[in-house]
Amino acid sequence: MELQLSTPALLFSAITLMMLAFTNRFLAVANLIRGLHKKYLENPKENIIIEQIHNLKKRLSMIKYMQLSGVLSFLLCVICMYLIFIGAQFAANYVFIGSMLALLISLGISLVEILISTQALNLELKDMENQFQERTSSFWFKKDKNHE
Repeated sequence: MELQLSTPALLFSAITLMMLAFTNRFLAVANLIRGLHKKYLENPKENIIIEQIHNLKKRLSMIKYMQLSGVLSFLLCVICMYLIFIGAQFAANYVFIGSMLALLISLGISLVEILISTQALNLELKDMENQFQERTSSFWFKKDKNHE
């Protein structure tokens, strides 16, 4: 199969949009970390914060590797276009395969990061649910001083 110059060029828009999504994820995690840091300084003994810190550290690392794989895919795509342009078709085929593999790795890491981020949201929901149950149970089971 002979690659046309337009084939790797088609990946440019996909990779660019993917990198934009990864940057948005990074910014969201950065804001969460800043908010969590403030919350931690206010009450460092809260267990939920420790669980979230571990989760956010893992997600931050994954986002870094997603972005690195995406950039590598983009770089290999550019190299592939150059190789096609100079007529090195055989090398261009292998570089294009490398670009696609890097893109696939980036998307795979993204999928795992999404699964981890839902775990973080479940931690928040569990914390709110526990607080709600404590408040409602203390409301129903507290002693009424008027009937003693």
